[in-house]
Parts: sequence; C-alpha cells; structure tokens
Amino acid sequence: MKVSSLKSFAVASFSLFILLFSNVSMAQHDDHATEGHAPAEKKKGFDANKVIFDHVLDGHEYHFMDVTGEDGHLHPISLPLPVILYSPERGLTSFMSSKFEHGHADYNGYRLVDGKVVPVNEAGQIDESVKVYDISLTRNVVQMLVALTLLVVIMLSIAKKYKNGVGVKKAPTGLQNAVEPVITFVRDEVAKPNLGHKRYERYLPLLLTIFFFILINNIFGLIPGSANVTGNIAFTAVLGVISFLVILFSGNKHFWGHIFNPPVPGFVKPIMVLVEFLSIFTKPFALIIRLFANMLAGHIIIICLISLIFIFGGLKTAIGWGFSPISIGFSVFIFLIEVLVAFIQAFIFTNLTAVFIGQAIEETHHHDDHAHHDLPDDAVII
Repeated sequence: MKVSSLKSFAVASFSLFILLFSNVSMAQHDDHATEGHAPAEKKKGFDANKVIFDHVLDGHEYHFMDVTGEDGHLHPISLPLPVILYSPERGLTSFMSSKFEHGHADYNGYRLVDGKVVPVNEAGQIDESVKVYDISLTRNVVQMLVALTLLVVIMLSIAKKYKNGVGVKKAPTGLQNAVEPVITFVRDEVAKPNLGHKRYERYLPLLLTIFFFILINNIFGLIPGSANVTGNIAFTAVLGVISFLVILFSGNKHFWGHIFNPPVPGFVKPIMVLVEFLSIFTKPFALIIRLFANMLAGHIIIICLISLIFIFGGLKTAIGWGFSPISIGFSVFIFLIEVLVAFIQAFIFTNLTAVFIGQAIEETHHHDDHAHHDLPDDAVII
C-alpha cells in the first residue's frame, strides 16, 4: 500500500514538474523565434508528453529511436505492423503501417492521426461519414501473441519432460528447475489455502495461466522498445472479466444467499443487499485497476526520469549533461523495483482471484463445530 501511494505521488510530482519545464522550454523557443528567426526555422522543443504517451499507449508500429540523417531531419527506426481495416462503405483493407510514413502520408483513403486510423476523402479532409473498424495487429496484440506463444512452448516442453520421467524419477533439468518451484508456490500458497484441498485442482490451471501470462507480459514490458501490455486498461479489463465470469459461475447457494438474503436484522437488510450486490462488481474492478495502475505508474516514472535529461538540456546543454547521472541512476533503481513489481502484481492478481473464487464456493460455516475441534482433547467446555 505504501509502495502504491509512493508511486502515485511520484507520478503526480514528475508530471507537474515536466509540465512546468515543458512550458518554460517552449516559451524560450518562442522568444528566440520572435527575436529574428522566421516561424519556419523555429526549433521544436522536446515534447515529454508525446514521448510518454507514445510509450504507454498502443500503436501500429514498434518505435525504437530517431536518428538524424544527412539532410538534418530525424528519421524514425521502427518495426511496421499489419493494419487491417473494415469499412461498410469501403470494404476490407490491409497493408503495412509503414505506408503511413509515421503519420506524414495518407494511404488508400486513410490517415494515421495520433495513433488512430481515420478515413479521408479525395480532398484530403477527414471523412466523418465513413465508419471504420480497426482490427489491426497493434503492438499490444502482437506482444500478447508472442507472450502466449512463449507460455505454451514453455509449458509444453516442461510437460513433456514430466511425461518422460524427468522431475519424477530423476531431478528436473533446465528451465524446469525455475518453473517447478513457481508452480508449487501457486499450488500450495494460493490455490490450496483459498480454494480448499478438495477443490483447488479444478481451478489450478486457470490460476497458473493467469499468473504466468501476466508475469511474461510484465517482463516483456520492461524491455526497451516493447509495448506496455499490462499497463493497458483493455488488457486488464479482459482479465478482470474472465475472473468475474468464473466467480459468478462458481457461486453456490450459500454465496448467492449471503448476497440477496444476508444474515442481518430486517431493517438493515435492504442496505446490505445493495452493498453485497455491488461487491460482485467491485471485486473484479479492483483487480483491473490495481494491475493497470501499478504497471502504468512504473513506466511513467522511468520515462519521466529519462525525460528530465532532455528537458534540462533544452534549457542549457551543460545542465542536461550534469543531471544525466542522477536521472539514469534513479531510472535504474526504479527499473529494478519494477522487476520485483512484475512478480508481485502477477501474484496479487492470481491470489485475489483465488480469494474471490474461494468466497463463491465456500460452504456454510459451523463455528461451534470448528471451535470444538480446535480445542485440546483434555479441555473442558463450559
């Protein structure tokens, strides 16, 4: 809780800091322009907001860096991805995102504006009368497919080793040594305590899939130039909806009875029914926001720290170079914390999912019987 609050405060502080210095930097450029430079020759300052949002939001390409060419202009180095569009008026269209030339050119009646594909008419204006459904393979989608493929390959290879007796009749080898303790941990510390020794096997495949899928995407998101998949609200929302559906369909008579007929006095019951009913939706909502906010905050903090170098450099080159060791040092520190957070958030999402499912399949408690069984054999009940 303290870590989450600290990260939220840091994000707010750095965002305000960047906003102030960005305005100062742009104002200085405007002053230089009015002192004799033509508007066309005005040098564009560093846009920290664009850098941050280009990284944390989805896109139609993997953008790695910009290099200055012989003509003095910046040339992006990127990996284009397939753009797949369907329009009832224009039909199905597919091409590579490189056709847009990073948003500087139209192609086949479409234009890329702030990462979104919009239709344009022959006059080059946005045509609002044309409806477009974007089903492209964006970088988030591609990275999820890569993570899913890696997850399947790893699990199938480990399962094949167990089938051949490796890890059963003899010691595990290779990657099996790293994955087996994690599987055992999720089974013994997450599934069994929350679901019970009789029912945990039914939900263990789901819990393991959620844990490893989130973990792999979290780790991929820490690679420079990759997509921050788990920092996308759509990704966490789908995982939350899956957990929500599993909780609903797993609910037993005791679970639904406790919601619509809670054991409270009659005059309090209408309020408690409303509260319990809303709790059905707040549980998956908490899962969605927790994973999304924590992974997004870490990436924003790192980018803000790196951006400070260029912001200070825009004020004066010497200040930028002087601040760079501090900025890089803090960035490395936050990056190492994010590696730990990648594992923690995968565990928290999986553990809370198990807790919520356990509440849905929980049977009626007999407190007196439990209290009696917990007493020593020679105890006297008064």
